[in-house]
Amino acid sequence: MIKKIRRMLFGRPLHNKELTHQKLPRWKALSIFSSDALSSVGYGPEQIALTFALSGLLVYGYFSYVLIAVLILLTVVTISYAQVARANPGGGGSYSVALHNLGEYPALIAAASLFADYVLTVAVSVSSGTAALISAFPSLIEYEILINLAVLFGILMLINMRGVQESANVFVIPTYLFIVGILVLIIFGLYQAFTSSAPLLPAESVVRAPLDWTVWFLVLRAFANGCSSMTGIEAISNGVPTFRQPEVLNAITTTYWMSSILGVMTAGISFLILHQHLLPIENVTMLSQLTESVFARNWFYYYIQISTMLILYLAANTSYNGLPPLLSLMARDGYMPRYLGNRGERLSFSNGIILLSGMAGILIYVFRGNVEHLISLYAVGVFLSFTIAQMGLVVHWYRKRGQQWATRVAINAFGASITGLVVLIIAVSKFSDGAWIVLIFIPTMIYIFKLIRIHYSDVSEQLRLPKEELTANFGEPRRGKNIVVIPVATPTRIVVETLHYAQMISKDVIAVHVALNEESGQKVEEQWKQWQPDIPLTMIYSPYRLTITPLIRFIESLRKETNREDIISVLISEFQTKKWWHRLLHNQTGLILRTRLILQEKVVVSTIPYHLTK
Repeated sequence: MIKKIRRMLFGRPLHNKELTHQKLPRWKALSIFSSDALSSVGYGPEQIALTFALSGLLVYGYFSYVLIAVLILLTVVTISYAQVARANPGGGGSYSVALHNLGEYPALIAAASLFADYVLTVAVSVSSGTAALISAFPSLIEYEILINLAVLFGILMLINMRGVQESANVFVIPTYLFIVGILVLIIFGLYQAFTSSAPLLPAESVVRAPLDWTVWFLVLRAFANGCSSMTGIEAISNGVPTFRQPEVLNAITTTYWMSSILGVMTAGISFLILHQHLLPIENVTMLSQLTESVFARNWFYYYIQISTMLILYLAANTSYNGLPPLLSLMARDGYMPRYLGNRGERLSFSNGIILLSGMAGILIYVFRGNVEHLISLYAVGVFLSFTIAQMGLVVHWYRKRGQQWATRVAINAFGASITGLVVLIIAVSKFSDGAWIVLIFIPTMIYIFKLIRIHYSDVSEQLRLPKEELTANFGEPRRGKNIVVIPVATPTRIVVETLHYAQMISKDVIAVHVALNEESGQKVEEQWKQWQPDIPLTMIYSPYRLTITPLIRFIESLRKETNREDIISVLISEFQTKKWWHRLLHNQTGLILRTRLILQEKVVVSTIPYHLTK
């Protein structure tokens, strides 16, 4: 029954060979990776207007200047991230660029920034989508948090657990419906603006108080809010390997498509807000006001609100396609728990998806789904990762010295300077609104990354088998009455200890390795042959990446081949960590196997512990 429910929710397991079928064409990748950036037109221009409107209408006229600055910055960031995709085709974005060109700590700063960015993207997107829904149906306001969490865990997490191709199929239609809807709104709005007798920009939309320190602060604060429109630009560079061949060219082309559409929609919506001189109304978004002003409350109004709600919800999917692969790279490098690097049955990084959903759910609950407060945390990490990526590219092009290297260095150096300045602006102007939390979060995450790396280094040092012991003489096996099965993950010191113990209790010892692919299986076989032990290694290939089930089936088949009076002893090698929290960094395969095997008749399960001292 449980298996049927699991298959219904997540689908059938996918074979390793099916990974190539999970690659995305550009038109599908645009819906997957651009939903975050494109959805920002639902709240980006509004956040600029809110800053000026709530501070007094005498500064509303600076809206257009802030908009121009945001569009210029969008152009710079787009060109820079196209370069990131070109220079780093393996994915990982800012983290990988920094690690290869700037060193460990800049890479960890970028990783912590991206971690904060992606988690906040999910929280902001889901909360904004619910805000759009409540604007159309105000009676739902008391269920706001419940709706947020239901969408997060019941839809977004579930669909992404089913794999990249599944999520692309689900999300592609709402994304294009939103794009079409916003473009139609802009076209009709512009037509009305240019054909009506009213001025294009009313006097109250262009009034500007003289610049002083207070006005400068408001302008910079509005600019910081407007920069939220650029979140998600980096997502494509993080996911280059998910594109069909040629991956880099398709990723760069999709980046330019995404930014062009975003620029047109942001400029159009902002102009119409100025033309209508929209002011904040509680529980009603400015996009809702604008659509109602252009079309009244007809079917198209509800089309825009529903498509906006969907795109804002789906904007979170950018994070689901950006953070789990990033965490897998960090896990490979030893900075995150190793199990975050494993693909699940549907070839998605399911552990990373669960972690992302849990963190976003906590933020939504703590901040009660307040978009403005969440955005205050948002932009610092985004632009910090932008800056580090471009600094890394400056070093990359300088070292490479290929064609047009000087031009590329100049572009990225200029981009790094601009985005670095934006980081300072956001940190100062939004500090009291919550930006200080991110400034504490990033160093804290770097500290955690380092602790994890130190732990894995200590484990590797203690489990590594020296060359002089590779040809160890295991001696004559001692007589016993049972058949001993030893699951082997990889030849280490703890396996040697387990083999010695097995030979003490039985002369019939079977070592078994479950290989997830042929490459890893051949590597273990070669290491085993170097040892030249008396015990042969049985290799089981598991193309569906399952470990426990193949072992259980092997033991069941062995049980059928033996006499009824024989006993099968399974020795599970486990190292015991020095600190309790170290245990959280390792998978619990041994515990799961032990739990399942105790249900088998005539099977004895023993744990061979190896205690770590660091």
